[in-house]
Amino acid sequence: MAQEPGTTDAERPDAPPRADVLARADVASRADAPSAPDTPPAPDAPSRAAGPQELSDLRVLKALAQPRRQQMLQHLTVHGPATSATLARALGLNTGATSYHLRELARYGFVEETRGSGHGRERWWRAVPGDRRFPPRSRQSPETRLVMDELNALSYAADLELFARLQRERSEEQHRSDDAEPDEWADALPYSRGTIRLTYAELQAFFEEYIALLNRYKRPDADTPAAARTVLTRFLAFPAPTAHPEPTAHPEPMGSSDNRKEDEPS
Repeated sequence: MAQEPGTTDAERPDAPPRADVLARADVASRADAPSAPDTPPAPDAPSRAAGPQELSDLRVLKALAQPRRQQMLQHLTVHGPATSATLARALGLNTGATSYHLRELARYGFVEETRGSGHGRERWWRAVPGDRRFPPRSRQSPETRLVMDELNALSYAADLELFARLQRERSEEQHRSDDAEPDEWADALPYSRGTIRLTYAELQAFFEEYIALLNRYKRPDADTPAAARTVLTRFLAFPAPTAHPEPTAHPEPMGSSDNRKEDEPS
């Protein structure tokens, strides 16, 4: 879901974490996205308040944890508004199933009808932006934790699948155009993997700075260059496990030595 990043004051590791499983393209969220028709919200839909919204109702979490609905939310965020027929073709479902899942997502405020580019009585749907968060794990009931674990598993799997798809597309494009001028987006894959030693308070500040940076690059469609593309952003930071794994015997490579420098980068 195209979910708006929260304000820097509210985004802290000790606050309810943002529901990034709902967010497939935070940077692509637009402040001037098409508005839905003036229809009253469903009775069970969460409030569309401007500030952070915690998703603590188990009914809402269970509705969200349905795998097909997660796929539909991802499609709407990455590719924009769509009809139930479009989603059915993309996900290999029938239109009856997609219509049902869309109604359930709309019931809880995750999607809404919007203006489409089609004609006739086609119903177009978009993902609803919002600063949605989950309750911290220390406040989750055992049943809520099970649902959250499922949501997280779906989120991680979806991210890996999207990344693998990008790699396949790039490989296919390279084979087709070895002699062509390379596209500038061919190098658009910044990646960092590192470790830092922080106190808990410093981790809070680190996360706030990340959210502030993300918000700096958000802008409405009117101010977005034509060459801009949807960019998926993910943030994951966690303390290293305290237990040390048992050493595993590995054969030493040829010419290896035990006198390796302790300060060599890994």
